[in-house]
Amino acid sequence: MASLTAGQIPFYEPGLAELVQECVQSGRLSFTTSNADAVAHAEFVFLCLPTPQGADGAADLSYVQAAAASIGPSLQPDTVVVNKSTVPVGAALLVSSIIDRPDIHVVSNPEFLREGTAVGDCLRPDRVVIGATDLPAAHRLAALYQTNGAPVLITDPASAETVKYAANAFLAAKLSFVNSVATLCEAFGANVTDVVRGMSLDHRIGTHFMSPGPGWGGSCLPKDTAALVHMAEEAGYDFELLRSVIDANDSHRERLVDKIELAAGGSLSGRMVAVWGLAFKAGTDDVRESPAVAVVRSLLARGATVQAFDPQATVVLDGLVQVPSALDAVHDADVLVLLTEWPEFAHVPLEHVGHELRGATVVDARNLLDRKAAAAVGLHVVGIGS
Repeated sequence: MASLTAGQIPFYEPGLAELVQECVQSGRLSFTTSNADAVAHAEFVFLCLPTPQGADGAADLSYVQAAAASIGPSLQPDTVVVNKSTVPVGAALLVSSIIDRPDIHVVSNPEFLREGTAVGDCLRPDRVVIGATDLPAAHRLAALYQTNGAPVLITDPASAETVKYAANAFLAAKLSFVNSVATLCEAFGANVTDVVRGMSLDHRIGTHFMSPGPGWGGSCLPKDTAALVHMAEEAGYDFELLRSVIDANDSHRERLVDKIELAAGGSLSGRMVAVWGLAFKAGTDDVRESPAVAVVRSLLARGATVQAFDPQATVVLDGLVQVPSALDAVHDADVLVLLTEWPEFAHVPLEHVGHELRGATVVDARNLLDRKAAAAVGLHVVGIGS
């Protein structure tokens, strides 16, 4: 608690430490280890708790349930309790039943934050979704957001809870689709960059989540897609499309490992692989369900040793050595693999890479590097979809 009060955040999120410091110094933010003390005088109580994936794919609500039980007796009458966590359909009713007070209003208000831009997404959301059975409570919550100008959708709790899962499932589907198109481009001899640009100019499709890569991951998409498949099964519906999206993502990562193996000479046994990037995307140190880490695990399983550099993320795996710089990672490596789209990787001097790298092939899983510049120093870049 002392470190939080000092503005020290235990994970990397741009701008968050500064925002916490500012709010603490202004007296608008304080910390406590007592749930009861935290809610005793609150008009709104936000439940922002982890809902990890269980063994069966369902969301684990134990943290949400424990918090609801701990705050119930201490809430002031007419308090609005807000489910901010990603929770399955029916969670608002569940929390309400645990609190078990008719004078308390439980509403759903899913978050749509992106790691790496979470502060901006919080302060300037593109939409606010509120699900409530009590309209006055919904309007009270909506008033908290009135200064940011975002459109507000007020609906029932089940619909609000579904919005979050459906949105993440759709984003995962876009990523799996564009990665599948990239594989087609390789088979057809087409350039995925031009293909995606031609698709994205259609305003119905757009440019977001249309970049080929090593597959999707992180703390949300994998668990939310699995949870939605599980919820659909419980409701009697086989969400075959979404299961295919998940399967396509798994297959895409394995094809990438095959590509790296080919670049290493046909076998990874005894090969040194340099890896740039371990976080699931740039702008965060989060390695939960990171496609980069999944690829590294597969490389190690096939007999490779790995030297990796990431500006923020840390991973502990047998056979993986993390080094302090991008150039240290490529020293005496047989092949270089770029897995996370940190902008600084595009600015590493390629002539230095060519000098340090034992081999001459770079597998650029983010299509980030300048291929002409790489070729000029004797490097062969293999990308995704071209």
